[in-house]
Amino acid sequence: MSHSTYNKLWSEAHEELCCLLDKELPEEPLRPERDRVVFFQRIATLYVCYAQIFRQLDEAYDQSVHPQKRRAIRQVLEGVMGRVLELKNEMVEKEFSEYHYMDDIIQDLKLTPEDLEIPIPRYFIHERNKVLQDRERLFAAILNQVDVTEKTGSNVMRMLTLERAIKVIQVAERARQGRLRAKFMREIHKDSERQKKADEQEAVSTDQAAVCIQKVWRGFVQRKMTKRLREEEMILLGMAMDPKLSYPSQNELAAQNNKANRRTRQEEHEDDYQKSIGSVIYQLRDVEGPEMKETMKDQIRQWFIECRDATGSFPDYPEEEYGGSALIFAEKTPEELAEELAAKEEDDANKKPKGKEEIKEKGKKGNVEDEEEEPGLKMLPSAFLADLEREYKTFTEVWKNRNESKNFSQRHELELIKEEKRKEIEVEIRKQVDELMRQELANWKLAVDKEKSGKGKGAAKKKKTSKSLKKKKDKDLTADRTTESLFEELVEQELLKKAENVKLKDYLGDYSYLGTTLRQSDIEPMPSLSDVRQVVALYAVLPLGSQAVHEKAPLVKSILLVGPSGVGKKMLVHAICQETGANLFDLSPLNVAGKYPGKSGLQMMLHLVFKVARLMQPSVIWIGDAEKMFYKKVPKDEKELDPKRLKKDLPKILKSIKGEDCVLIVGTTNDPHSADLKSLCKFYNKIILIPRPDYASRYVMWKELIKKNGGELTSVLDLSSLAKISDGYTQSHMVQVVRSILTERRIQQLPKRPLTASEFVPPLAKIDPVFQEEEESLKNWYAKTPLGKKRIKAALGKEGDEESPKTGGKGGKKKGKK
Repeated sequence: MSHSTYNKLWSEAHEELCCLLDKELPEEPLRPERDRVVFFQRIATLYVCYAQIFRQLDEAYDQSVHPQKRRAIRQVLEGVMGRVLELKNEMVEKEFSEYHYMDDIIQDLKLTPEDLEIPIPRYFIHERNKVLQDRERLFAAILNQVDVTEKTGSNVMRMLTLERAIKVIQVAERARQGRLRAKFMREIHKDSERQKKADEQEAVSTDQAAVCIQKVWRGFVQRKMTKRLREEEMILLGMAMDPKLSYPSQNELAAQNNKANRRTRQEEHEDDYQKSIGSVIYQLRDVEGPEMKETMKDQIRQWFIECRDATGSFPDYPEEEYGGSALIFAEKTPEELAEELAAKEEDDANKKPKGKEEIKEKGKKGNVEDEEEEPGLKMLPSAFLADLEREYKTFTEVWKNRNESKNFSQRHELELIKEEKRKEIEVEIRKQVDELMRQELANWKLAVDKEKSGKGKGAAKKKKTSKSLKKKKDKDLTADRTTESLFEELVEQELLKKAENVKLKDYLGDYSYLGTTLRQSDIEPMPSLSDVRQVVALYAVLPLGSQAVHEKAPLVKSILLVGPSGVGKKMLVHAICQETGANLFDLSPLNVAGKYPGKSGLQMMLHLVFKVARLMQPSVIWIGDAEKMFYKKVPKDEKELDPKRLKKDLPKILKSIKGEDCVLIVGTTNDPHSADLKSLCKFYNKIILIPRPDYASRYVMWKELIKKNGGELTSVLDLSSLAKISDGYTQSHMVQVVRSILTERRIQQLPKRPLTASEFVPPLAKIDPVFQEEEESLKNWYAKTPLGKKRIKAALGKEGDEESPKTGGKGGKKKGKK
């Protein structure tokens, strides 16, 4: 694909974005919607449309090589990502559920379930490659050092007892004798077989032998030809895939190579762009800088004189926090500017704590306004729409109709750099000019009016004293240590671990096709594994991957993954780290037990973990067996481990996490009933219920797992039946069964003896599945969480609304009879 293709993709995304902005920012504000279902449909439609734009922009950003275009695309991409997260948050608040079913919407928009899949931007990893490689090297060096120390410790001679030595010799000798005996018996068996065959052989004529061979051969050839014809017919009818299509074609391989080449060109063009920025800044400072400085000075002096003529006195120079001389260069008269400065000073002076009477009056006014507001559902204010509107305007003004006929190689454009950097240098020079002109104005005032200069000094002093009053920061317990030494200590203590190499797409699962139908029938469907994957991408991966999105989007500080054992909770934690390049800290109660003892030790441990997590963000702090931290009653066998050790201190640190901290706490549990529900729900912002795999997900999983482990899918293997009989078994069980069946020997036998579904039944029968009762108990527990309660309340309210007109009608009839 050429650069024009990606330009087209970019412009199409902007056209769709323009339509959405017109809907979201109409000239007249939309009236509140009374019908919750209609309102949800509106939000869900916007969400689906933004998800499509997200996909287009992600592809355009990944493959565009023009450095300035990439920056423009990146701004819009992050805005769209943020808007998707805002709409997701709004859907949760309006529908009281973490999972939403939009099959009716995608049907109306003529999309497929794959189009709803939230893409993970590739730049999350590509742009942090150097940092991640450095971290890998640091990890490897520390782990090698730990291994060496362990080996030297293990090399110490251990004295064997006499009994133990005799036992070792006996085991070895018996094994040797057993092998010899088996070899001897095998030879005897072969000799007897050979003798038996020789005795059974009868004299056969040449013709009979030839006929026998021909019969076997012709049957084999005919069966082979019939099988081939049947396969060709199935391919022709579209009932089977052509084997040629199962491998990437030459065109696909060429396209993949082109994409890789474009990424290398991106790096080259980016290096050239950075060098050009340096030379342009140097040129602007040396050539245009002195002229800018003199022009600014002349304009400011002219303003001094105009103010003196208009008001009879020299003005106060605007403070830096109000914009400095930038206010002077705005198109305002001296009188207007003087009034604006005076008003700002008054506002600052009036910023004092309000009395109880003022607060009460304000409260009353607020209540009146609330009463006057029209009832209904409204969209929450957005932190990204203004940015998207601004970026769309930039696109139309700068890029939409730009002639790039002479820039075929898609290198940077110097004029655009000059325009951008000229503004930055103006700001830089303005600050220098402000300092000089502030002093000059003070000298003028001294010469003309001594009283005003005295007031100005007094005011300046007051401001200085007010700035000095700041809150003391929390004491840094490790101020004298480097980040590398802290990192090394955490790795040695196994509090910082290396994430397993799994991606979010490896969490297999299919879409829930009956979600909307079931909800319309007032049946709450269990989410599919595809829904779980999407929720994790939205709440964890996207915010951690982009700092800009994390700062503005609805803040999710902590997530709890709840589900039966083996459904892939831990895998999702590792996938979040791999997709975003995040560090993985393990604060599980069992991992923390015995480390950093005492109260001071606990404070030091948490300080180390969160300091390194913030310095080397993004970071994921995993708490396995999260219920142990909030036990209602600690079991006797776990009292020594002190599982509730973090219960008091960790929630305090959680409160200190802000938008600029790309840190996420992820808890996993399969037994939430043993924890105090109130404390657990207070600590975790989001609670995600993970079910057993449904039929569609099991079908996909069997198919992919068999392929991944070296198996072959043939018509003999009935995957549908296998998916049906494995109801209740989790992903962990399925992986275990596939690995036990597909041994090296079995894989070698596949050409002669293809896999059948019956082979998987015996190993499955040996494993206990997750029964329906366990899943129902988790579902009932989830119904007691804040969001679960809201969902039930909303459902009961809906039923009440439907029943109320019926009861009213009956009452009316009774009155009429009377």
